[in-house]
Amino acid sequence: MEQPKNNIKLVSKKNSRVILPNILTLIGVCIGLTSIKFAFDQNFQLAIIAVIVAGVIDGLDGRIARLIKGTSKVGKELDSLTDVISFGVAPAFIMYFWTLSELGRLGWLISLIYVICVALRLARFNVNSESEPSWKDNFFEGIPSPAGGILVLMPLIYSFSEIQFFNPNYKIIVPILFIVISILLISKFPTYSLKKIVVPRSTTIFLLLVVVLYFGLLLIYTFNTMVISGFLYLSMIPISAVHYFSINKSNKNNVNDIDHHEDVL
Repeated sequence: MEQPKNNIKLVSKKNSRVILPNILTLIGVCIGLTSIKFAFDQNFQLAIIAVIVAGVIDGLDGRIARLIKGTSKVGKELDSLTDVISFGVAPAFIMYFWTLSELGRLGWLISLIYVICVALRLARFNVNSESEPSWKDNFFEGIPSPAGGILVLMPLIYSFSEIQFFNPNYKIIVPILFIVISILLISKFPTYSLKKIVVPRSTTIFLLLVVVLYFGLLLIYTFNTMVISGFLYLSMIPISAVHYFSINKSNKNNVNDIDHHEDVL
């Protein structure tokens, strides 16, 4: 007599699509925490590399989730928690062990303020992400937490790079940079978001070449590439603001023209 087949499924097909992005997110948590361990051991180069790797994973997990239709509320909240650790707590500890500790209690206070601003920025992002889609989705309110985490590490990255335009006083620059980045994180200053960009099929090969070239430079000239990337990003902040306000003004003018036309009719 033929025995019935026991089709035991540990994970449903829908849940299996959710697991991979969440695993990547949890790996990002581990790497972010490991960067703190590297900083505690005074191995700042590995600490920086760990944060960079966490940033790469942060950029991949969400895209993979959307690609395989594995998005979930748990994944969204887990991603925010990971960002707080990898781009809030980790950079704060790294820079505190490197130079902010020399300021005593003030240095610790500056570190706390930065981490709090990262958490507030992510909380606001989660709330705003539930709003209806619009052209404003192409912009962030304030700088995103991964960019903030890299930017506060920029003095340390600069010290390891071969690009030495000037000899900065890190005891003055680092606290000021922390405060400025903290303000930008919680501000409503518009910055470009790359999440909604649609790449034309005709330029896909060119884009892949650029991405491969960038990561090749990142692997070979890690700190030099990060310094240049940091300066390029900072230069894009005012450009994105001008672009945002020009679009906003144009849309308001169009709405006013429509209202005026309806009044005439």
